[in-house]
Parts: sequence; structure tokens; C-alpha cells
Amino acid sequence: MGRYYSGDIEGKFWYAVQSSNDASFFGGTESEPNYLEYYFDKSDKGDIEDGIAKCRKALADYKKKLDDFFAANNGYNEDMLVQAGFPKGEAFELVAWYARLELGEKILKCVEKTGQCYFEAET
Repeated sequence: MGRYYSGDIEGKFWYAVQSSNDASFFGGTESEPNYLEYYFDKSDKGDIEDGIAKCRKALADYKKKLDDFFAANNGYNEDMLVQAGFPKGEAFELVAWYARLELGEKILKCVEKTGQCYFEAET
């Protein structure tokens, strides 16, 4: 069962890797009924960019390798990641940073395009 987010940006949180409140990493405003509601605007752009930079730093040289891996695979498990050259015991953490980076990039793109970004995330 997946958890989705929708609004100005849409997507699905990565199963067993990404929590519904992952957008909090990038700042913004959160409220919590049955959904987490996020609102970002131009005043949050610095926090969003800082979050993206932290993601890129955590991924280091693995970013390109993860891009290539997920371009060739629509699923993954630890064995697949280790066979692809990711360190055992760290592979899922790298995937979590990768998923977070994808979310942050969507948020930033939306803010740059429309001046704001609002979405709800299933809890």
C-alpha cells in the first residue's frame, strides 16, 4: 500500500524508505489532520535549496549511480543494490536520501515556477 502526496506537486512516497513527513526536511509549514499539509513559497527557497544540498552531499558520488540504477530497474531490494555496487548496510540509507532529493527537487521546481507549492501527504 503506497502513500501519495498531491496538490501543486504529486507523487508517491517510496515504500519502506520515505516517511509521510519527509517534506519537513525542506522547511515549509506543516499541519496534520489525516493528511500532512505542506505549503512552501519563495521565502522557503533558501531552506529548500539547503535541504537539496544536504541530500546531494549525503549521496556524494552515488547520485549518478542511483540515477543509472533506477533508470534500469523499477524495483529494488538490498541484494540488487549490493550487486550494483552500493555498500551493504548503507544501501537503504542512500535510497532514502535519493527519494528525499527527488521530493525536494519537485518542491523547488514548483516554487520557482509558480511562487508557491502546496500539497497534502497521506499519513
